[in-house]
Amino acid sequence: QVLLVESGGGLVQAGGSLRLSCSVSGRTYSGYSIGWFRQAPGKEREFVAAINWSGGLTYYINSVKGRFTISRDNAKSMVYLQTNSLKPEDTAVYYCAAGLGAFPQTTRAAYDCWGQGTQVTVSS
Repeated sequence: QVLLVESGGGLVQAGGSLRLSCSVSGRTYSGYSIGWFRQAPGKEREFVAAINWSGGLTYYINSVKGRFTISRDNAKSMVYLQTNSLKPEDTAVYYCAAGLGAFPQTTRAAYDCWGQGTQVTVSS
């Protein structure tokens, strides 16, 4: 079982930035891609970004391209989501998840293990 714990969420004004962190522990997660998802109140959980095991490949949804950056440090077992130029519509609970398979995986079903989420609130 891979255990994931998110942190770094908070309240920020529009245009601000937050760095979300995902700590990965448990059995080796070698080979796993990590995805970030988000879920706003009353909406479905949506894929945001993913990074492959080596960190050499990344993938983003169009609405966050140029504003969000996903990265990982396998030596520290950490994955990060740098969020810049935040907008009120980015408000959601953000989750990280681990999954295997072809890259990129953008569906919830493709990910086996999930964190508990961290709240990001962007005020206008």
